[in-house]
Amino acid sequence: MPVERNRYLNWLALSFLVVFLMSSCAGTRRAREQKVDIVINRARSYIGTPYKYGGTTTLGMDCSGLLMRSFEAIDIYIPRTSKEQSKLGKRVSIDELKKGDLVFFKTMKRKGRVTHAGIVTDARKKDRIMFIHASSSKGVIEANLLSDYYRKAFVKARRLKF
Repeated sequence: MPVERNRYLNWLALSFLVVFLMSSCAGTRRAREQKVDIVINRARSYIGTPYKYGGTTTLGMDCSGLLMRSFEAIDIYIPRTSKEQSKLGKRVSIDELKKGDLVFFKTMKRKGRVTHAGIVTDARKKDRIMFIHASSSKGVIEANLLSDYYRKAFVKARRLKF
């Protein structure tokens, strides 16, 4: 009888541990999703803001300023330039993109240098990965990363841990 009771208690303890770990992971994932939504909502609050090199306000915004201001909404302070931002987090492939990932582009003819950045807002469809950025011609907008222009200019993507 004591052996069976010990087996039962071990089984019960293991069950609680498994449930705890699974709920902990789910809770962490939910918390991350909530933070990503806050970042994206902050970025979207700037839609229509005109482009201004070096700008970080609703009077004018550039791409790295948009990322910087958007992540401040969850108390994450990232560097000011897209080049420095492109070194953060872990590298992810274009096929692994998720909401909240940072995407980087080479839009000028400078050797391999990152010159543009955005935040993925929707990556659920195979033919469409939406991202928000500050376009030099249109200001803050959402665009499809898989459009010819952005797909050719795409350099890399990074995922921040928070």
